[in-house]
Amino acid sequence: MKARASCFGAGTIVNAIAAGRGAAFGLALRASATVETRPGPFGIRVDTANGIDPELAASAARRVLEQSGSGRGLAISVDSEIPVSRGLKSSSAVANAVVLASARALEAELEPLEMIRIGVGAALDAGVTLTGAFDDACASFFGGIVQTDNHARTILKRDRFPEGVVAVVHIPDRTILKAALKRLDFGPIRSEVEAAFRLAERGDYFRAMEANSRAYAPVLGVSEAPAIRAREAGALAAGISGTGPAIIALAERSEVEPVRDAMAEPASVVRVVPLNNIESREVVA
Repeated sequence: MKARASCFGAGTIVNAIAAGRGAAFGLALRASATVETRPGPFGIRVDTANGIDPELAASAARRVLEQSGSGRGLAISVDSEIPVSRGLKSSSAVANAVVLASARALEAELEPLEMIRIGVGAALDAGVTLTGAFDDACASFFGGIVQTDNHARTILKRDRFPEGVVAVVHIPDRTILKAALKRLDFGPIRSEVEAAFRLAERGDYFRAMEANSRAYAPVLGVSEAPAIRAREAGALAAGISGTGPAIIALAERSEVEPVRDAMAEPASVVRVVPLNNIESREVVA
């Protein structure tokens, strides 16, 4: 049996690395997986493109296969339009898409949170995340705004931004690999990040996003200059997404052009991206 699934990337409101609780929102950049069952001796074979880690896809499929109890093999193909290692949740989107497509191909009845947790475990196996990024995975799968306790892997709240808000995404050429972050100490910014999460809890997402960015920027070595220019040009909020180096500004449609122009820099691309509020199971792959 053959199945295909698509999931989307996400942006950061509050990064959970420092304090264990995070908030993220769906971003309409797509990752897709096609999975076809094969006879058991085939094993798991993965074909990826655009810098996607094949071990992440293999681990996600293997976990579904083990949970389903099927003795079949899986042939997996993954493609994505999400730039990797920029903080735009490409790993969460790929893991979710592979898990969902694998579950469909194997006719395994898995609940959404069960699938998300499988993908989180696969991301940890593959070393593409420091914490499992449960908040990012939930925003990728469910769309909208999701607040989570990443230690307990539970959802605390779901919400949406107002209609008419879009993302303006500053994507530098350079990448930040997760392996390079293991030596960093996020302890000193814990109180700042907790304060940012309290803002998110109250629904003050724009201030939370900017407070989070101010806290993480010095530790990550990411310049907030594009975010500052975006705010000055009329953005509702702007800040580092994930561990960067991408910067996301949120703006009303009438302000998109000046915000995009303000964020432009050499050796970078600025893209206007709609927000995603659609759950992955409802997406036409």
